[in-house]
Amino acid sequence: MNALKTPTNLLIAMAFIMAMTFSVWNVLLNNFVVEKAAFTGKEIGILQSLREVPGFLAFTAIYLLLWIREQSFAILFLALMCIGVAVTGWFPSEWGLYLTTAVMSIGFHYFETVNQSLTLQWVDKDKSAQFLGRVLAWKGAASLIAYATVWFVMEWLGADYNAVYMLFGFFGLGAVLFLWLSFPSFDSPHVQTRQLILRQRYWLYYGLTFLSGARRQIFIVFAGFMMVEKFGYSVGEVSLLFIVNYAFNMLFATKIGAWIGRVGERRALTVEYMGLAIVFTSYAFVENAQMAGALYVIDHLFFAMAIAIKTYFQKIADPQDIASTAGVSFTINHIAAVIIPAALGLVWLYSPTVVFLFGTALALSSLVLSRFIPSAPEPGNEVRFFRTKHTQDVA
Repeated sequence: MNALKTPTNLLIAMAFIMAMTFSVWNVLLNNFVVEKAAFTGKEIGILQSLREVPGFLAFTAIYLLLWIREQSFAILFLALMCIGVAVTGWFPSEWGLYLTTAVMSIGFHYFETVNQSLTLQWVDKDKSAQFLGRVLAWKGAASLIAYATVWFVMEWLGADYNAVYMLFGFFGLGAVLFLWLSFPSFDSPHVQTRQLILRQRYWLYYGLTFLSGARRQIFIVFAGFMMVEKFGYSVGEVSLLFIVNYAFNMLFATKIGAWIGRVGERRALTVEYMGLAIVFTSYAFVENAQMAGALYVIDHLFFAMAIAIKTYFQKIADPQDIASTAGVSFTINHIAAVIIPAALGLVWLYSPTVVFLFGTALALSSLVLSRFIPSAPEPGNEVRFFRTKHTQDVA
């Protein structure tokens, strides 16, 4: 039994719980807010912007880590996320949803910040791409279970939203408690810097992270909302669409991670961003419900390649910078995420086409930046075409 209590198994178990509980919150959201709170594009945009505020503030995690170990921090905020999901159905109103979303989001973003840090510390560089793909596969399995269960209990058993939120939220909370009691505390191989760090030589990583956060909001907020508002997808149909998405993740994510390890981050991200530019342009003009669903699945598959950004950073980073930079990168990732949903929610009222074409522009901008990644990233060789002096980096 002790052979199973390893750092990598803990990372996988926490990722599994997070994916299962968050997937339920996510798959029910659009139908729940439309049916129970009469949301329009304006309100869903505000809610999604509010959801991203804790991500914007993720840099503050480094200060909390002065008082609590990273492993305990991850467990604590994963539990908070589960509580936020469990109580969502109790408050079916505009302000109630804003409140429960904030609780869920604080837990989610602080957990993800530290979980990313622990992954890059505990997993060797030459194994990280494949391991991150493996984690995505486990997340896919968790999401698949969640979506299938939602579809069954709501379509066949007639369960209401509140019952489903509580079922998964409290199940996740119990599973987190089990991990806390079962796994020992693991040491990190490098003592982490306990202050905020912005290094000039990480600028390409920061740029890719910023654009990734902006672009992902259009997928998360507006692609899913389009399925319900424009094409009339029911909860069961949205669940089935998500089941297909995560079935692909479960089957192919590990292989995608191994492929990134073979071809390198530059080639992998080039393929991703070219594909996403085509997908977002297609979103802008799609008029067929089945075609829209196919685009949604393809979109989700391309996002699995985004793990290349993390492995690129792991290769160029000083090991002691990982925890601090994880918080900074989450903040950078969410700068646009705080603004874009609310701003584009207003644009959506007049032209959904413009919203998706903006996503195309973001994908093309990411494509340009991805071409600056070297074939063999390492400290001192962070950006293609020229090398930096590692000793000149400043905090």
